[in-house]
Amino acid sequence: MKEDGVSVLSDLWIESFRSNNETVTNLTNYLRRFELWVLAYQKVCADEMGSYMPKSSVQRSALDDLLALRNAVLDNRFRWGARLEFFIKSPKDKTEYESLSKRKIRAILTTTQPSPFQDRIVQEVLFMILEPVYEGRFSDKSYAFRPGRTAHTALRVVRRSFAGYLWYIKGDLSTVLDGLKVGMVVSALMRDVRDKMVVDLVKSAMTTPVITSPPVEKKRIKRKYQKKRVLAEDEPKPDPYWLESFFGFAPEEAEKVPTWGHCGVLSPLLANICLDELDRWMEGKIKEFYRPSKSDVIWNSPEGEVDQGNTSWPEFVPTSGPDKTRKIDYIRFGGHFLIGVRGPRADAAILRKQLIEFCDEKYMLKLDNECLPIEHITKGIMFLDHVLCRRVVYPTLRYTATGGKIISEKGVGTLLSVTASLKQCIKQFRKLGFLKGDRDPDPQPCFRMFHATQAHTNAQMNKLLSTMVEWYRFADNRKKIVNFCSYIIRGSLAKLYAAKYKLRSRAKVYKIGDRTLRRPLKEKKGQSPEYNNLLRMGLAESIEGLQYTRMSLVPETDYSPFPVGWRPDHEKALLEYIRLDDPKTFEENRTTLIEEGLISPQDYVSMLVWNYKRSASISGVNNSEEAQEGGCCQTRCCLNYRSSDKPLDANEPAAACKRCWLWEWHQIRFYVHFSVSYIRLCGGNRRSRLYGLCVAKDKGCMVLDLTMVGYGSDTSSWVPKQSSAWW
Repeated sequence: MKEDGVSVLSDLWIESFRSNNETVTNLTNYLRRFELWVLAYQKVCADEMGSYMPKSSVQRSALDDLLALRNAVLDNRFRWGARLEFFIKSPKDKTEYESLSKRKIRAILTTTQPSPFQDRIVQEVLFMILEPVYEGRFSDKSYAFRPGRTAHTALRVVRRSFAGYLWYIKGDLSTVLDGLKVGMVVSALMRDVRDKMVVDLVKSAMTTPVITSPPVEKKRIKRKYQKKRVLAEDEPKPDPYWLESFFGFAPEEAEKVPTWGHCGVLSPLLANICLDELDRWMEGKIKEFYRPSKSDVIWNSPEGEVDQGNTSWPEFVPTSGPDKTRKIDYIRFGGHFLIGVRGPRADAAILRKQLIEFCDEKYMLKLDNECLPIEHITKGIMFLDHVLCRRVVYPTLRYTATGGKIISEKGVGTLLSVTASLKQCIKQFRKLGFLKGDRDPDPQPCFRMFHATQAHTNAQMNKLLSTMVEWYRFADNRKKIVNFCSYIIRGSLAKLYAAKYKLRSRAKVYKIGDRTLRRPLKEKKGQSPEYNNLLRMGLAESIEGLQYTRMSLVPETDYSPFPVGWRPDHEKALLEYIRLDDPKTFEENRTTLIEEGLISPQDYVSMLVWNYKRSASISGVNNSEEAQEGGCCQTRCCLNYRSSDKPLDANEPAAACKRCWLWEWHQIRFYVHFSVSYIRLCGGNRRSRLYGLCVAKDKGCMVLDLTMVGYGSDTSSWVPKQSSAWW
C-alpha cells in the first residue's frame, strides 16, 4: 500500500466534482487499489465488532485473505451470497465449516442468513467508488440517502422556498423502492458510468437470488414484564432503548429503506440514481412553467432562480391571480416528493397529468389522480410528520407620507407555518407501546426498563427527550409538542415505577419522587434514609430528573434563515479547493496584483486616514480662492490630486477645501465599513488587525486619531483591546 485509503478517496471526490459532466470509464483502476479494500474492511469490522480497528491492528492473515478477495473480484471468480466458500471470514466467526454435519449444512443453505462478511466488504468498496461519482451529478432537489442532506435540511428548504405556493401535489413512489427491474437500474447506472466490471458487479448483485425461508412463529408466553436475557460472549450489544425508540419515531417518508438483492448499502444509492431522472425532469418543468410578473414582490426576475425577498415572512399581496407570477417548486425525500404550484388549480392538474405519463414511461408505474392528490394550502399538507399551512397575520405597517407625516396602518399578510403533527406523534407513541387511546391518550408502562435502576431509566428517557427536542427543532409548536412527549414519557415511567415498587398509583410515585422523578423511590436496607447524605458520601447513585417537564424549559423554535443556494459543508470545501486549484484563479490573482499592487483593505484605510489627518491638521482657517469659488484645492485629500501624474511632495503645504474634505470623509467611512465587513467574511484562525478611527472636535476642526486595535478570531465577541483617546 503506497498511499492511504482516505487520500485515494479524496482524490476521487475532487476529480468527480471537477468533471461532473463527463462519462466515467476508469473505475476499475480504483477497484484495484488495495487501500480501498483495507478501508472497507475496517468499516465492516467496526459494524460487526462494535469498535474501530486501526490499520496497524489488522493481522497479516486478514490482509492475505483480503487480497485474495480482491483478486477474485477482479478475475470474475467472486459469487454473491456464498454460504460455505469464503475468501475472508469475520473476526468473530470461529465456525469450522469442514467439520459441520449435513443437517447443519442443509440448515445454512436453506434458511435466511445475514449477508456474508465478504459480501459486505465488496458492497462497501463499490459504494465508496460510486458515491462520489454521483454526488457531483445529483440534483439539489433530493434530500434522502445523501450525506449532509437530512430531513431537517428538507424542512428548512420548505420553510424558505414554499411560502408563496397555493396548490400542492404530494406523491408517493415508495413502490419503486420495493423493487425495480434490473434493466432499468443498469440503464440508469450506465448513463454516467461505462465501466464494464463495475456495472457487471452491480448487475450480478441484483440478479443473484437471495435465499429466504418462511418465518417461524414462536409461541408467545404472556408475562407481566419482559424476561431478562443475558447476551452471549461474542454477541454484539443491541442499540440502547432510547435510540431504538427514536428510530421507531421515523416519519413515513424516512421509514422505508430500499434493499435490492445482495446490494446492501448500495441499494439507497441505486434508488437515488433511478429517481434522479424524475428530479431532472422536474427541473425542466420548473423552468418551463415559470412566467414572471413585475407586480409580484416575491418572484419577478426573468431567470426565476433567485428569490426577490424572504418568502418565509408575510407576503402583502394575493398569492394568485392573472397578474401574479406562475411558478412551481419541487423537493424529494426518498420515494416521496412534494410539488408547490403558484397559480390556478388548472396548472396543477396539467402538471399532474404530465407526471403520470412520465412515471408510466420511465418507471412503468401506473399512477392515478388518487395517488397524486391536489390539495390547497388551507387544508394542511403533511410532509415529514410536519403540517404545512398558511397563517394569516395582521402586522402594523409604518411609513412616511408626503410632508414627513408618519402613518401607521394595519396590513394583512400570509405566513407559511410548519408545525409538528400531534396526531402523527400520538400514532408513533402508540406504535412504540408508550400509550393507548386516540381521544384521551393514556400512557402505558415501558416494561423494557423493568430490570434497570431508577437512575439508568431516567438517563435513558432523558436522552430520548433530547433527541425529540432536536427532531422538532424547526417546528412552530416546538414547545407544545415536546411538552406533550415529556408528559407521555413521564407518565409511562410513573406507571413502571408504581408496578415495580408496588406503589399502586402514579400519584404516590409523584409524591415520593417529585414531578421529575429525581428522588429515590425505594430505600436500601441498612442505610440512612437521608438521600443527600448518602449521595455526598458516594453511597448512592445520582438520579437525574426528567427534563422538559414544563413548557418554559423547552427551547424556542429555530428560525435561523436558510441561505439560497445552500450546499453541505463537504461540497463547499470540495468546490472551494477545486476553484483554488484551478490555474485560472491564480492567473486572475496575479493580474490583479500587477494592476493594483499588494495592498490589504486595512492598509488602504490607514493611507486614507493619514492623508486626511495630515491635510486637516495643517489646513488653517484660510482657504484658497479656488476653494471659495467652488473649484478644487488640489491638495492631498483631493481625488483629482491623487489621480494626477504630479509627484507627491512631503514639504508641500496642504489646504483642504470643503468639497474635497467632505468627499474624503465619506470615502473613509465607506472603506472602514468595507474593511470590517471584509474581515468578518474572511474569519479564520488568523488574528485580524484594523485601524480604529476616533473623531473629535478641536477648535471647530474634525481630527482623527489613528489607533491600532486587535480583534480575535471569534466573530461573536469582537471587542477592541485598546480604545481610542480623545484629542
